[in-house]
Amino acid sequence: VQLVESGGGSVQPGGSLRLSCVASGFTFSDYDMKWYRQTPGKGRLLVASISIYGVTDYTDSVKGRYTISRDNVQNTLYLQMNSLNAEDTAMYTCCAIRVRGSGRLGYWGQGTQVTVSS
Repeated sequence: VQLVESGGGSVQPGGSLRLSCVASGFTFSDYDMKWYRQTPGKGRLLVASISIYGVTDYTDSVKGRYTISRDNVQNTLYLQMNSLNAEDTAMYTCCAIRVRGSGRLGYWGQGTQVTVSS
C-alpha cells in the first residue's frame, strides 16, 4: 500500500508544475484526497482537497492558481499549479482519508519538493 508523488522540481516565478500522486493497494475511490505542503520551520498546510464525489476545496492563497483533480481509473491524484511564486516553495505531500468502505483510515506519501526561484 502506498502513495507515490512525482512532478516536483525547480521552476521560475510565474511558471507551472503538475504534481501526481499514484495510489496502490487500497480502493482509491473510497478515499478523499488531499495535498499538503510544508516548509522548514512552518507547520503543514492543507493546500487542496477533493472528495470522493469530486468536490474540491482550496486554501485562499492558491485559489485561482491551483487545480486538484483525480482519476479513479488510474488511481491518481493531480495538482496543477500555475503562476507559481516563491511562497509556493515547499515539500508537497498527498494524503488519503477513507470515507467509506473498509480498510485503513489514511495514508501519506513521501512528498515531492517544489522550488520556485529565479
